[in-house]
Amino acid sequence: MQYSVVNYKMVKENSDFRIDGEYYHPSFLDLESKIENLKNEPFGNLVKEIRCGPFGSTVLKDTYLDDGVIVARPFNLINYSLERGNLVFIDEADLKKGLRVYQEGDIFFSRVGDVHCGIVPKFDKKITISPNIIAVKVKKEKVNPYFATIFFNSKYGFPQIVRGLKVVAQPTIQTDLVAKLRIVVPSSGFQEIIENLFVKSLSLQDNSKFFYSQAEQLLLSELELLEWKPKRTLSFIKNFSNTIESDRFDAEYFQPKYEEIVEAIKKYKGGFDELGSLVKIKKSVEPGSEAYQENGIPFVRVSNLSKFELSDNNQQFISEELYDELKTHQPKKGEILLSKDATPGMAYYLNEETQKMIVSGGILKLKMDSKQILPEYLTLVLNSVIVQKQIERDAGGSIINHWRPDQVKATLIPILKNDKQGEIKALVEKSFNDRKLSKSLLEIAKRGVEMAIEKDEQEAEKWINSEVDGLVIKI
Repeated sequence: MQYSVVNYKMVKENSDFRIDGEYYHPSFLDLESKIENLKNEPFGNLVKEIRCGPFGSTVLKDTYLDDGVIVARPFNLINYSLERGNLVFIDEADLKKGLRVYQEGDIFFSRVGDVHCGIVPKFDKKITISPNIIAVKVKKEKVNPYFATIFFNSKYGFPQIVRGLKVVAQPTIQTDLVAKLRIVVPSSGFQEIIENLFVKSLSLQDNSKFFYSQAEQLLLSELELLEWKPKRTLSFIKNFSNTIESDRFDAEYFQPKYEEIVEAIKKYKGGFDELGSLVKIKKSVEPGSEAYQENGIPFVRVSNLSKFELSDNNQQFISEELYDELKTHQPKKGEILLSKDATPGMAYYLNEETQKMIVSGGILKLKMDSKQILPEYLTLVLNSVIVQKQIERDAGGSIINHWRPDQVKATLIPILKNDKQGEIKALVEKSFNDRKLSKSLLEIAKRGVEMAIEKDEQEAEKWINSEVDGLVIKI
């Protein structure tokens, strides 16, 4: 059993008058003691501004556009930075309503839920924030924003954020907490080393997305869909026999945009097949939320799955004992994980031996059962508009998106020639290799910061150089 003995004076001195035991957990008190013995500053002393996103009706979902001013949202903070994809936009005229504009080098903290922080990389568009983001403009002569971002994702920064969470309906942080966070500030030279690692990591992320986009364009070009744009048709005519055949009566199912995708696949000169004929589909298991615990064996849910990675955001765990009971559901190298619920159609190929894990019942495991198709190619097709539109058609008409196993099996997959599949595989592999290198550099930067705090900057710099040399890339 762990416990702390705390003087009432300490509780009273806390500006929030926190009396919950978790706030005084021994690990937090130990961290606080360590930082106090180092050269540190309240983060608020090093910044020009800390501001929360606009409350009320200034930025609403129904005002989002396909282009314009970027609106950063909490889930856009990935791998310590604001992602360049999956973004929404508002009209530039909305900035006149008092919205602030942010730029490269500013730092965003997600304010609710899975709280974390990331830096704003270079964009060619203006950026503002949603109500659930806290934005910080630092005084760059006092602290390097890239270093600060890495610090607040390290074991010396992130637990401070976790400690300050206020839990009402969901975990939340406020601007005053961000101002009170303590940051250890090393020499400007060491901070610049961390910035160089971070900038190179961002460059590799961009390369990764470029190669993946090239692979997608090659696929669409083969199907003559490169310039295709989905259009919603207000009226169209269908025979009653079509409704009987599909067992669907809702008009949305028969939108011509879905037929255009299906027809492009069916007329492809290389042929096509149903997914169920190309793979063996295995269901996973759902032990229930009561089996979740704070550590143990990762239990991967749909929210942890993306086409690029298995993320550990809001990761849940199960016990070793439960894993032993369920280990027949352990994903294996060579399988594709495919979501069927909530956000159906996200596919991730396991091209390496996996750690111990169990995936949720909302995720299917696909095992290749045909030599006419490469797993890297199939994964890209599953994530592409070609399959996404089939899912949109099939899973529509219900409150919660659910892609039934029979619908999964009936999904149409174009069979490109071997040489084209090989080209796509090569591009996908380049994409994933650069993404892996990018994450490695972030981990080196984070561990380097921790080592500089625990030992000294010289030893940390020597270790960083050794690790980077091992990656065979230039910084």
